[in-house]
Amino acid sequence: MTPRVLVAGVGNVFLGDDGFGVEVARRLSTKDLPADVRVADYGIRGMHLAHDLASGGYGLTILVDATMRGDPPGTVYVVELDPPDGPPQAEALDAHGMQPDVVLNLVALLGGDPGRVLLVGCEPAVLEQRMGLSPAVEAAVDTAARVVTDLVKESSDARRKQVPPCALAFPEK
Repeated sequence: MTPRVLVAGVGNVFLGDDGFGVEVARRLSTKDLPADVRVADYGIRGMHLAHDLASGGYGLTILVDATMRGDPPGTVYVVELDPPDGPPQAEALDAHGMQPDVVLNLVALLGGDPGRVLLVGCEPAVLEQRMGLSPAVEAAVDTAARVVTDLVKESSDARRKQVPPCALAFPEK
């Protein structure tokens, strides 16, 4: 079965709280999720993520990342991301860019469709060269994993409602 949901942990583990998405993906990899869900740690490999999204046929993409929005450190939120505005831009060919707009623009440039895109973000406290998450962001990892699990469940329930639980077929006479 081809995964219909991609959960992509992104970030740089060498920049403190920027490794949030990677840690959430690691925790989710130990959970029992539906067979049509793929959890992956993309780290800082934006080109790899864009290629997978362009060729994966996903109906839902959940990006997990540390993102500054001005909230207290450790705040977890969900934001629906819009597809790129206008035609794909050649500057999307930044192999190291992991900003969601750069990745989604590259997916469009490759002719792909990432489906619905949600960002499960966390307000970072520390974005400097160091290993490990700050206490506030570490405490938010399990919260974010629960949020992702809930989003996957809601998506799975919605997909099940679109397909009849039982269909009868009769041979032609």
